[in-house]
Amino acid sequence: MKHKTSKIEGMTCSACASRIERVVGKIDGVKTATVNFAAEMLNVTYDETKIDEAKITAVVEKAGFKLKKQTKQYTFKIEGMTCSACASRIERIVNKINGIEEVTVNFASEKLNVTVNEGVTNIGQIKAAVSKAGFNLISEEEKEEEVKKYREDQLLFYRFIISVGFTVPLLIISMGHMMGMPLPHMINPMMNPMNFAIVQLILTFPVIAVGYKFYKVGYKNLFQLSPNMDSLIAIGTSAAFIYSLYGMIQIANGDASYAMHLYFESAATILALITLGKYLEARSKGRTSEAIKKLMGLAPKTATVIRNGNEQIIPIEEVLVGDIVIVKPGEKLPVDGEIIEGSTAIDEAMITGESIPVEKTVGSNVIGASINKTGFIKYKATKVGKDTALAQIIKLVEEAQGTKAPIAKMADVIAAYFVPTVISLAVIAAIFWLVMGETPVFALTIFIAVLVIACPCALGLATPTAIMVGTGRGAEEGVLIKGGEALETTYKIDTIVFDKTGTLTEGKPKVTDIIVAKENTRAYQAEDILLLAASSEKGSEHPLGEAIVKAAEEKGLVLKELENFVVIPGHGIEVIIEGKNVLLGNKKLMVEKNIAITELEETSNRLAAEGKTPMYIAMGSQLLGIVAVADTLKASSQEAIQTLHDMGIKVAMITGDNKRTAQAIAKQVGIDIVLAEVLPEDKANEVKRLQDEGKKVAMVGDGINDAPALARADIGIAIGSGTDVAIESADIVLMRSDLKDVPTAIKLSKATIRNIKQNLFWAFGYNVLGIPVAMGVLHLFGGPLLNPMIAAAAMSLSSVSVLTNALRLRNFKA
Repeated sequence: MKHKTSKIEGMTCSACASRIERVVGKIDGVKTATVNFAAEMLNVTYDETKIDEAKITAVVEKAGFKLKKQTKQYTFKIEGMTCSACASRIERIVNKINGIEEVTVNFASEKLNVTVNEGVTNIGQIKAAVSKAGFNLISEEEKEEEVKKYREDQLLFYRFIISVGFTVPLLIISMGHMMGMPLPHMINPMMNPMNFAIVQLILTFPVIAVGYKFYKVGYKNLFQLSPNMDSLIAIGTSAAFIYSLYGMIQIANGDASYAMHLYFESAATILALITLGKYLEARSKGRTSEAIKKLMGLAPKTATVIRNGNEQIIPIEEVLVGDIVIVKPGEKLPVDGEIIEGSTAIDEAMITGESIPVEKTVGSNVIGASINKTGFIKYKATKVGKDTALAQIIKLVEEAQGTKAPIAKMADVIAAYFVPTVISLAVIAAIFWLVMGETPVFALTIFIAVLVIACPCALGLATPTAIMVGTGRGAEEGVLIKGGEALETTYKIDTIVFDKTGTLTEGKPKVTDIIVAKENTRAYQAEDILLLAASSEKGSEHPLGEAIVKAAEEKGLVLKELENFVVIPGHGIEVIIEGKNVLLGNKKLMVEKNIAITELEETSNRLAAEGKTPMYIAMGSQLLGIVAVADTLKASSQEAIQTLHDMGIKVAMITGDNKRTAQAIAKQVGIDIVLAEVLPEDKANEVKRLQDEGKKVAMVGDGINDAPALARADIGIAIGSGTDVAIESADIVLMRSDLKDVPTAIKLSKATIRNIKQNLFWAFGYNVLGIPVAMGVLHLFGGPLLNPMIAAAAMSLSSVSVLTNALRLRNFKA
């Protein structure tokens, strides 16, 4: 199965989004198809053996929309061409690169114009291919999608200004005299009704002309039996305009009374207000993706690399894997890599959230967009372009923003049937009032008002905008939520299972206690016992042994040479140091070797009850003392668990440790449920058992052995410092590796779902109340009619209010 995300052009409301989902979903081989109206993105999962991208594109275009690849256009200056054959050769070379949409080389101007599918290739690959052929490319310009988006917003604004410029005088002429405003004699409806009508027609025509897209798209969808919001606007304003033309014909035939029944101003005002709503909507939708822009802005624009023995400053897009990159103090790292020369401290807060700079030396891995604080370094680029850690985070957030929450499906179903229902209601209401004896003008007013007020845009925007802002805000807080479904499920979580090692604890055992036996006749002190224990464990690969060796090294102790080393499985080790027999292990080992441990047995039990692993050490037949090792708790563990308890969430811990040790750790941090002595392969079964009890379970882990449990849980939460497998299996990734971000993720989920419900309430409520009023229900009881112009203003405000409410999520505080 292949997953593809594409930009869609031509959508005007959620009915369009629903239609695209339906037509793409019907294609044989398509597993899932979801459209995000707010992000204007199509997400398709399909079987490559049955269909290809061309088929999907063709189906979408047949439905009246455009599927746009994520392409960019570049222009380069070419150095090294000597004849037109060189130009032809460069064209052939570049054309062979997978992901090239179009390429032309102009020999006279020495320029290469290329359109690149960025999801497949990048500029660095093009430059490398051309360079291999003996030519050199120099960047000249880059046509950004952002520029196009800005121009589209500006175009909407200009359309609105033009519409208002003609609509305001039209309103003054058509309605001013009703409020006592004098009109010139030549256009006074009482004296010159035809002039009065002609001037209104002249002022209305430019407004209709700049709003031509409403008619082009609206009628096209209507004729294809898939009406959308534009169809409602097109029918309503066309009805007003055509009826006004009919009125002009009646005036020409001598019936001057029709001068009072012209609807030109309604058509123009509706178009002007809808255009204003569209402009405000476009601006608000642009703000929902600011998190992506912030992430993209973290990376530097250029990089200093060594090529052919010389330092060169090149655009970041041109850095290739294997390039040697130079970074001076204070500069940002352009791409991911491995240090080959120098040492420094690097601020990785943008990825990890850790404010303290991390010391880096030769062999250390570094992350693109992090900041070099102190030293001069050279490093080899290992990941560039879309493979860098930052690019992967951006991709994850973009995919999350393009997904749909289950709660959105209800709105989608309603939106799909909404527009045809509204058209039917408008016709029924108009006929009803005609039958009730009202005039055609009255019925037309009702017809237009119903069509105009019932825009489904607010319904379509309610969910995706909240998800976009919520997941974006999460990314800024270091919480990467992989989609709308994960976001919605998270707020229902009532039980969280933490893996112990590496999640609740540091995952690196440390020596916590050294106890000296009172009957130690050799006068060994704590440091002597540590040295002896570390020397004994020098050849061991056991984590506890490594912890003891590390503790000795930190104290600067010089380890003694071993003369013999024997592992006694399940007991400990026996070694010979400087001709003396040394034992290091548990109670079983001491009993087996007839070492008296009565003096320290109670101490050993106490240490075990505290979650530590006590190891007896003896020389010959005499007990020297105890070395205790423990995997210490992370500083944030207790605070995170307390916050979860305050939120009413049960907390469980899963570990392979024995019950006594597990209970001791659980007591320290306030764990509710202890799942001890669990084998790695059984972790998923323990999660399932909790689910079978009716609990909504989240699993928090970091290792490869946590992956099945992360996938099994209702929500898998991976620690960002964990393995790639764990991160891939999870629904949420905590980039800062801080457990306090677990409650943050849940709080963000709750805030987002609450926001979605508010949006849906207002969107549904608006239509439930607005349509009956537009149909004239109030008028039946002596109340007022809803003017179509007021309906247009209300419709525009509904979409803007939903977007504004969604943008409040940007103020979410962790």
